[in-house]
Amino acid sequence: MCGICGIVDSAGRAVDSAALRRLNAAIAHRGPDGDGYFERTGTSLAMRRLAIIDVAGGDQPIFNEDESLAIVYNGECYNYPELRQRLDKKGHQFRTNSDTECILHLYEDHGDDCLQYLRGMFAFALWDENRRRLLIARDRLGKKPMYYTVMDGKLYFASELRALLSVLPHQPEIDLQAIDDYLSLQYIPEPHTAYQGVYKLPAAHRLVWERGDLKIEGYWDFNYEPKHTASEAELIEELRTITTDAVRMRLISEVPLGAHLSGGIDSSIVVALMAQASAGPVKTFSIGFEETNFTELPYARAAAERYATDHHEFTLTFGNIPATLEILLQHFGEPFADPSALPLYHLSKLTRQHVTVALNGDGGDESFAGYQRYWLDAYADSYLRLPGVVTRNLVPALAGALPDRGDGPVGSSFSNGIKRLPQLNDVDPRASLLRWSSYFSVRQKGSLWQPNHTALLDLRRAEHDLANIYANAPARNRLDRTLYADIKSYLAACLLVKADRMTMASSLEGRSPFLDHVFVEWAARLPVHYKLKGRQGKVLLRKAFANLLPPEVLTHGKQGFGIPVGAWLRGPLAAWTRETLLAPDILLAKWFQRDAMVKLIAEHQAGKQDHGKRLWALACLALWARQPQNSR
Repeated sequence: MCGICGIVDSAGRAVDSAALRRLNAAIAHRGPDGDGYFERTGTSLAMRRLAIIDVAGGDQPIFNEDESLAIVYNGECYNYPELRQRLDKKGHQFRTNSDTECILHLYEDHGDDCLQYLRGMFAFALWDENRRRLLIARDRLGKKPMYYTVMDGKLYFASELRALLSVLPHQPEIDLQAIDDYLSLQYIPEPHTAYQGVYKLPAAHRLVWERGDLKIEGYWDFNYEPKHTASEAELIEELRTITTDAVRMRLISEVPLGAHLSGGIDSSIVVALMAQASAGPVKTFSIGFEETNFTELPYARAAAERYATDHHEFTLTFGNIPATLEILLQHFGEPFADPSALPLYHLSKLTRQHVTVALNGDGGDESFAGYQRYWLDAYADSYLRLPGVVTRNLVPALAGALPDRGDGPVGSSFSNGIKRLPQLNDVDPRASLLRWSSYFSVRQKGSLWQPNHTALLDLRRAEHDLANIYANAPARNRLDRTLYADIKSYLAACLLVKADRMTMASSLEGRSPFLDHVFVEWAARLPVHYKLKGRQGKVLLRKAFANLLPPEVLTHGKQGFGIPVGAWLRGPLAAWTRETLLAPDILLAKWFQRDAMVKLIAEHQAGKQDHGKRLWALACLALWARQPQNSR
């Protein structure tokens, strides 16, 4: 696991070595165990190393036999032992025992199609000296990041956005359309960033830079058809085998490893399978809250006790959140408002005190329909078929009269459910994520932006982009199309961004067995009744691993990794919220109408409406806007 970066000049001019070293120093937290540089005329690559596999001999960059190829690599290729055996038989000469070197020899044999052979998480840059050609690629699900831009005939790339910005010849303009997307989603979707002309390389894509020409193309997708036709018993056995295999492969390490244990089904399954495969106790790490409605520590303890793990817990309070948020936003490099980044950051700091690698349960919800909104979508479709006098008159009036119930899940109370119904009239039904979002609706954004900005923005771009992914999904039914859209958008651009930045901020490697692409491909082809039945998600997953889970974990509903932002912003952080959002010296004062922000704060603090996540998003945006690169 590492951080990588580089600068390539299409004109073959000498590259600024000092700039390359500044760029690499900015991602030192991703790899505290060493650094490496490759510099030739017009080309420079660099990396920071977190040593996990071939600790003694795997320093980068790594070269092929005649040093015509060089690579810097971030990630893990879990099937590299099998790949190496194959490559050895074909006569390739290895200088290291690392997984990274396999990619060079695969490229020699297969060119850009080498990506098809890799099973794991990765982002790498491979320089082909003979062709004067750079290949950059990201893994299929998007676990490892890559940012890039072209300025003055040079390609700049890096694992993190803030690092990239630190060496550009001039600061790019802020992209207000991307900021509008952020208000809808809590994150900025691929391939956009908060800056004009600076991009994220999308998941499952490769970038080729050859003599000044840039080409980007996808190299992998998955399909929900044809459906598996085996019996339920056979499917359960297949699921057990493929999940066990995915966990086993991710136990490859020369350094201590453990697991993040949330108390949910997915992470508990991972810990159970780790315990079966491990000689000693598994080290597990959990975080909770003083607010009992949010903490899952009792469920995590139940799983930890079941498998006699070496268990560690941390309880998060509102504490010094403002200062911590500023640190988090530096790692994201752009606005990011998923509140669960905060506990994950603290959990990762705790975990890194004991291990270097932590497995987790990420990805189970998107493959096996774990979110409430998957079953709520069917109810919403029925609701929208009611007469307009009900959906546009009666229900909005009722919703306005009901109290808010705070930060609870969408379907956690009658009040919460009714208050969400009116917005269904204004959202494309194919954009499931936005139907049930707690962030800004199109109408709310229209009231928030200054009129001169509103006229230049497409307030529905985020919605239309989600709807287009849904419409083009390789699936036939609503649930599968929604799952596909979530994997391609919310998972890749929000959840995995959060997971990577918050773990790597503490030099911790996170591994996700449920995001093994073989697992994802298999799960996609399950008939939908094995994923969702009534209000119950993860149907087959629960059946397959019921014997490994404590009863309270198995029956516990989906809770998520949220934090009580509404209560905090109404209570101990109320004054900070007002000061942060209404300060006259930040970009928000230029972009948004002050009266609209004053109203949001007043309604939330009076308990009239729960604007907790909206205010949190604005606060994160304000803190990001104050960072030095934006203070123009």
